[in-house]
Amino acid sequence: MLQPKKTKFRRHQKGRMKGFSQRGNQLAFGSFGIKALENCWLTGRQIEAARQAVTRFMKREGQIWIRVFPDKPVTKKPAEVRMGKGKGAPEYFVAPVTPGRIIFEAEGVSLAVAKEALRLAAQKLPITTKFVVRRDYTEEKI
Repeated sequence: MLQPKKTKFRRHQKGRMKGFSQRGNQLAFGSFGIKALENCWLTGRQIEAARQAVTRFMKREGQIWIRVFPDKPVTKKPAEVRMGKGKGAPEYFVAPVTPGRIIFEAEGVSLAVAKEALRLAAQKLPITTKFVVRRDYTEEKI
């Protein structure tokens, strides 16, 4: 599961997810990708489930890139604990995603294969996404 090896601080504040993604909103590595259309926190488990779906469908051909990394700790207090006594212990890590953010990219497979693989990945994610293709993509390269 994706999580940082080491963090500077154990706990983070929640923060707010306003506006659109200012970085990570263009295809940088592959010819195909899925772009987020909503705000959300993607957990390491969700990202891993989507990655497995893509890898299985592409039969380990081509290459995929994961453009988000869960580095924000989410804390939780045990059940039936009274208020106060500090913030809970970190339970899992999330990647804050805002609209426009590219989540996965793929390369080295045909348009049809990439579209279906990324559709399967999008089903594993808790947000609506959009399939995007590089502007200068042509089918003859493959």
